[in-house]
Amino acid sequence: MASSSQNKHWQVYPEITAEVDRQLGIYPKYLRQILFNRGITDLVSAEEYLNASAPTGDPFLMLDMEKVVNRLLEAIDLQQGIVVYGDYDVDGVSATALMVLVLQKFSAKVHRFIPNRFDEGYGLNIDSITFLADSGAKVILTVDCGIRSPREAEHARALGIDLIISDHHHPKDKLPDAFAVVCPKREGDPYPYKDLAGVGLAYKIAQALFSKRPAGDWQADEWLDLVALGTVADIVPLTGENRTLVRRGINLIRLGRRVGVRALAGAAAKDFTRITATDIGFMLGPRLNAAGRMDSALKAYDLLVTDSIERAGVIAQELDNKNSERQKATKTAQDLAKEKIGDERALNLISAFYKVHHDEESEIEESVYLPGEDIYPGIVGLVAAKLTEHFYRPSIAGVVENEFIRASCRSIPEFHITKALDECSDLLVRHGGHAMAAGFTVLTDKVGSLMERLASIADRELGDQELRQTLKADIEIAIEKITPSIYQDLEKLQPTGMGNPSALFVVRDAKISDMKLMGKEGTHIRCMIEGCSIQQAVAFNQAKWFDVWRKKKPRFDLLFSIEVNRYFEKETQQISIRDMKVSEISDFR
Repeated sequence: MASSSQNKHWQVYPEITAEVDRQLGIYPKYLRQILFNRGITDLVSAEEYLNASAPTGDPFLMLDMEKVVNRLLEAIDLQQGIVVYGDYDVDGVSATALMVLVLQKFSAKVHRFIPNRFDEGYGLNIDSITFLADSGAKVILTVDCGIRSPREAEHARALGIDLIISDHHHPKDKLPDAFAVVCPKREGDPYPYKDLAGVGLAYKIAQALFSKRPAGDWQADEWLDLVALGTVADIVPLTGENRTLVRRGINLIRLGRRVGVRALAGAAAKDFTRITATDIGFMLGPRLNAAGRMDSALKAYDLLVTDSIERAGVIAQELDNKNSERQKATKTAQDLAKEKIGDERALNLISAFYKVHHDEESEIEESVYLPGEDIYPGIVGLVAAKLTEHFYRPSIAGVVENEFIRASCRSIPEFHITKALDECSDLLVRHGGHAMAAGFTVLTDKVGSLMERLASIADRELGDQELRQTLKADIEIAIEKITPSIYQDLEKLQPTGMGNPSALFVVRDAKISDMKLMGKEGTHIRCMIEGCSIQQAVAFNQAKWFDVWRKKKPRFDLLFSIEVNRYFEKETQQISIRDMKVSEISDFR
């Protein structure tokens, strides 16, 4: 079974063609190669990419958008109750905040509703729709959910509610019978860009509203900071229109006008004027997500909409504390799973199910489940992600909640997890997701049959192939060519993330002149690379090489990115080693 200790496969992109090299001749050699690797072959495309200026589509190209805008404006004029129904992750919360704030500019009678992960579960549910109808809602506008909720759509219609679904997830073959469905992934939708996040879709609705009816000087762009937060945190491709929206949104974050985001950056010890997509993904996003994972996502929503500096500071600190709890709980659950799974190399699918403390009376086979006294149901997605990272296999983590199990899945490029769940839909209460991430609810007494079928599908799709994580490097380069000036060009690649990765370099036969262990548990290393003008290099989770280096002093092949380490007011460039191997030509000098 693949694990974090297994050698990863390195793949260097093919060398740029002579014709494209000539076309992009105004850029340095390494940047020409990086652009070529991202499919950019001419100067016009290069300028658009480096400036993150890809055109944004006309929102009215989306099917049902005209219908949506007209119905929302009608509800505004009649002062009918509109409920924005979101999801409890960063994408859903930021989309809910955006839509509520926008509709308030039109003096709408608008309320927010974000289900509680623990009591109500993901997405639309019938009890919540009934409650909202009884509370006077006439229009429910979903953001980031609803595309796979046909029963709930029928229930809303029966109660006289106009349900408007806006969702970026893949629909099933048949759409819910809602008043309107806005989803660029629905069949036949002509909108040119298909990878918007839920908050990106909310932004397009806002654009359409302001286009149809101006509201003072307000424009949808005022909320691009929320679009950046949700888009990066949801790990959708940072290509095309997403790249344009996120670049502009990050510029807005850096102005510091949203007090909640500014306070959250402060709690994470980050200077908001220098926030990057990486900071959103690893610092701000997890703190916002911690609200819904550990308690209620409403705390994150309140932080994003508040105008009070004092309240923002209090909530930001609460979320920071929740994030620390989340980190501890995730590690506990992850360690339990690794211990149970061990090194069973025959598995193509990893699973871990936890029995939490409030299920002591449930009649389940104890040997199947891990003890989960400290396991929060909201962290199972993180646990699945950690297991996939460690074993390089599709992974499932779930929690037994009386007669149900709620689970999250994470996968690898070789296995489409949602398609696998589709094959098991007769065993599931509900499910949905993407190729690489999904979630489902299953009756406890059916989980054995479910896992048997999923394991069979994984064996069929993955077979006996040796699965190893592939790291794709942009260019092989001599160590003396790595200079501090490179970073200025690499900054133009931002925002980086899924679909637009950070530039990765390979250096062969590098001599390490110094190496030290770092981190509380000594799992990381810090070193210096002889001949490199960037003095500091760090390698996370690579401590296994410390004794090798200390005893034999081999040379190493290094695969790395170039980053900036910011500590208070000081900025230092550093080599971030993603993987390293003893060089094949090393003579242990």
